[in-house]
Amino acid sequence: MPEAPRPTMTQNFIHDFIDEDIAQGGQFEGMAVHTRFPPEPNGYLHIGHAKAIFVDFGTAEKYGGLCNLRMDDTNPTKEDVEYVEAIQEDIHWLGYDWGDRFFFASDYFEQMYQFAVELIKKGLAYVCELTPEQFREYRGDVSTPARSPWRDRPTEESLDLFARMRAGEFPNGAYTLRAKIDLASGNFNMRDPVIYRINHMHHHRQGDKWCIYPMYDFAHPLEDALEGITHSLCSLEFEDHRPLYDWVIQHCSVPAGPRQIEFARLGIDHTVMSKRKLRQLVEEGRVSGWDDPRMPTLCGLRRRGYTPAAIRSFSERNGVSKASSTVEYAFLEHCLREDLNESARRVMAVLRPVKLVITNYPAGRSETFTVENNPNRPEDGTRAISFSRELWVEAEDFLPEPVPKYKRLFPGGPECRLKGAYLIKCVGYETDDAGNVIAIAAEYDPDSRGGDPADGRKVKGATLHWVDAATAVDAEVRLYDNLFLDADPDAGDKNFLDCLNPNSLEVLTGAKAEAGLAGAEAPAAFQFMRQGYFCVDSKDSRPDKLVFNRSVSLKDSFKPGK
Repeated sequence: MPEAPRPTMTQNFIHDFIDEDIAQGGQFEGMAVHTRFPPEPNGYLHIGHAKAIFVDFGTAEKYGGLCNLRMDDTNPTKEDVEYVEAIQEDIHWLGYDWGDRFFFASDYFEQMYQFAVELIKKGLAYVCELTPEQFREYRGDVSTPARSPWRDRPTEESLDLFARMRAGEFPNGAYTLRAKIDLASGNFNMRDPVIYRINHMHHHRQGDKWCIYPMYDFAHPLEDALEGITHSLCSLEFEDHRPLYDWVIQHCSVPAGPRQIEFARLGIDHTVMSKRKLRQLVEEGRVSGWDDPRMPTLCGLRRRGYTPAAIRSFSERNGVSKASSTVEYAFLEHCLREDLNESARRVMAVLRPVKLVITNYPAGRSETFTVENNPNRPEDGTRAISFSRELWVEAEDFLPEPVPKYKRLFPGGPECRLKGAYLIKCVGYETDDAGNVIAIAAEYDPDSRGGDPADGRKVKGATLHWVDAATAVDAEVRLYDNLFLDADPDAGDKNFLDCLNPNSLEVLTGAKAEAGLAGAEAPAAFQFMRQGYFCVDSKDSRPDKLVFNRSVSLKDSFKPGK
C-alpha cells in the first residue's frame, strides 16, 4: 500500500511550464494536472525508471492531480504478464498508487485503427510497400529528401490495403502505413514516419486478434489524449519526436490536447540501464536473475536491502533538468546509508570467525548484557545479549605477529574492548597442523563489566565486536560489489560483458550472528557492527539457514559537492 504523503517535490523547470499553463488557462483551464507513467512490459523496472516514476507521480501529487499507470504493450515481441505484475509491485513498493487508473495501450487498438483510417481519408496517411532495405536507400540525408513511390497511392486503395493488412492477408514486412507529412523535413522523425506495421505474433492480452500494431510515436499521443493527460512527461530522447506527437494530436479527432515535456534520463556509473542488456545478463546466466542484488533493477535493489525512502531521496536530490549527466553509484549508496542509519537495528555478527577463549572466565558461567537496538531511535528499546567463556571474533582482529600500528589482538598486545562487555588482553593462540589459527586465548578484567569507554579507562586497543559461541546462530553472508569494473561499460565500442567484475559477489558460509537473529525474515535490515548494513535475503533465507545480503558498507566514499 502507498505510504503517507511525502514532502512536495522541489520546484523544477517542468513545474514552471505547468505553472505557465495554469496561469494562461486556454486548453488546460479548469483541468487537474494529469500525468501518466507508461512502461513497456518487456522487462523489469530499474533505477532509471524510479526517476521517471518519481517525476510522473510526484508532479501529480504536487498539484493535487492524477497519475495513470499505462502499460505500453504495442510491441508483443518481448512482452509478458510477468513483467506487468512486477511493474505494479515495484511502483507500489516505491510508495505510489494509480487508484483505478490502470490501462493498457492495447485497450485502444480499435480506436487507434480508426484514427489511422481517419488519417488515410484525410489524405494524411498511405500504405507503403518499401522493403526495409529500400527504406534505408530512400531515406535521404540532411540535403536530400526521402522518397516513396507509394506516397500518392489513391486513398481508396490505401484504405483497402490497410483493411486487408488488418485481416491478415499479408506477411510481415509486406506493407506499412505511413503518415504523409514532409519527406524533406530536417527532422527525420517527420519524414513520413511509419505508424503501423504488420507483425503476426501472439499478444499477451489480445491473443491473435491483431496482426498489425501501431508504432509508439503514433500510439503514445493517442493514448495520452484518450486518457485526458494534460502533461506527458518524457525522457529527453523524445524531444525530437515532439513535433510528431503534436502532429498526431492536431490531425486526429482526439478529445484532448496533451503537452509533451522532456527531461534528462538518470545515468549511473558502473552499470547499464538498457533492458536489452539486462535481459542478456539474465538469459546468459551472468547473474542469478532479474532480482540479483547486483542488478540495477528495483527488484534487485529491494532484495539487496535498498529502501523506498532511499531511492526517493536519491531521485529528489539528483534534480530534474534538461542536461544529461551521470551520477556516482556511491551517491545512491550514500542515500541508503542515511536512511538505514536512522532505521536499522544494531547487532553483532562475525563474518570470518575464529574462536576466542577467555581463560580466566569461569567455565560453565554465562551472563547477559543489555544494549541499545538503535541509538538514533530510543523508542526501539534494548535487547539482551549473552556472554560466556568462549566467543567468536573476526579472524582479522588477531595477528600472531602484529604489523606497525596494529591495535587489535596479539600476544602481549594492548587491552581491547569487547563491545558492551569487558576489557580483554591476548595471552596466546592455538594453531592446527597447517599453522592456521584456530583459537585465541585471552584474559578479561572482571572490573570492566560493560566495556563502555565512558567508564573513563583509557585503552590503546580497538573495540571489537563478538558473539557468544554458546548461543550464536549460523548464517551465510553475501558481500556485493559493483557488477562492472568499468565506470562506463556502455562507452564507445566496448562490449559491456568484457567489463563485468569477476569479484562482484563473495559468499561467506561460516558466519556467526547474535542469537536474536534466529528466525529473522525479509525485509528485516540490520547494521552489523563494523561491517555494514545487511538485510535478510528474501529468496534464499530460511529459518534453518539464514542468508544475509550486504546492502552497503559503513564507509561512505561519496563526497558531497564532488
